[in-house]
Amino acid sequence: MPDRAPQPVDRQLPTDEARDLISLVRDIAQREVAPAAAEEEDAGRFPRELFTLLSESGLLGLPYDAEYGGGDQPYEVYLQVLEELAMARLTVGLGVSVHTLASYALAAYGTKEQQAEHLPAMLGGGLLGAYCLSEPASGSDAASLRTRAVRDGDHWVITGTKAWITHGGIADFYTVMARTGEEGPRGITAFLVPGDAEGLSAAAPEKKMGMKGSPTAQVHLDGVRVPDSRRLGEEGQGFAIALSALDGGRLGIAACAVGLAQAALDEALRYAAERRQFGRPIADFQGLRFMLADMATQIEAGRALYLAAARLRDAGRPFAKQAAMAKLHCTDTAMRVTTDAVQILGGYGYTADFPAERYLREAKVLQIVEGTNQIQRMVIARHLAGPESR
Repeated sequence: MPDRAPQPVDRQLPTDEARDLISLVRDIAQREVAPAAAEEEDAGRFPRELFTLLSESGLLGLPYDAEYGGGDQPYEVYLQVLEELAMARLTVGLGVSVHTLASYALAAYGTKEQQAEHLPAMLGGGLLGAYCLSEPASGSDAASLRTRAVRDGDHWVITGTKAWITHGGIADFYTVMARTGEEGPRGITAFLVPGDAEGLSAAAPEKKMGMKGSPTAQVHLDGVRVPDSRRLGEEGQGFAIALSALDGGRLGIAACAVGLAQAALDEALRYAAERRQFGRPIADFQGLRFMLADMATQIEAGRALYLAAARLRDAGRPFAKQAAMAKLHCTDTAMRVTTDAVQILGGYGYTADFPAERYLREAKVLQIVEGTNQIQRMVIARHLAGPESR
């Protein structure tokens, strides 16, 4: 029934330009992203040509300065773009978020010369980025990373292995955190490493339960030489840069999670309106209606939470606690909503003929990436009660 069909999200946007931007993104999502999503995810195919289109459309540098090819958009708008893309295909929404994360160190901490040299190609020149912090033995404990960069004249020689790298093996540039000094967070420095650097290679992509179209791989750096002009920020500032980047990145994950949950709710609504049992649509049954109401309420709460955090960021106010809250709540919501969507579709929800089972598999990874939800709870608690006693 038409009145039961899912409707586009009614967004509160700050400008007419932002409304036009969302219309553009919806058009691209509907025409270019969604139609092949299921087939390409099943085949494990990364849609590189889509990212070329997104770059040409100005969507890979939205929160960065127009001077260097960015979109000059507030985070409040950028995150809603991510949500729209993730509704169509999580691999695409998350890929844009990771690219934005990878560009952050240069955009926020690079010199004017570095920004002028590299940012235009990164933001609008068709390049794709990756962010390299985690390692095989240092995931949540990122400050214990072992990848080392040793100065050799006016160059640095980087050796080590990074793990769980989205776009590993296909990225055009890698923002790499490496140890240049003492143990702990103060001995880490950030570098911008070209994807074709000699000595850089990637392992075979991980075989994952979801997001099969998004390559996740170990990245090996075997004596990779980069000039000091590719060092981002000061020596020893890398961990602070990494944490600052992750605050924004967590909001990107939150927005993607809300987009995925919205897609699952829309699928459940479509099915409930069409599926008939006992002579009427199953959307008429109170138990199912209550499930739909809870799903929609959780999604709206998540959207409000990530937008509130984004507006703090846009105003230049601290937002780390709110970013952790948004990542925690929105990804847990995605897990609950996708689980309920499978339940509403019943046996069909458990088959690959419908996208609900894919949404459920994809939701799980969002509770893990960019800091597990247990780490988010630690971050929030520290803001509330102070650091843990030692």
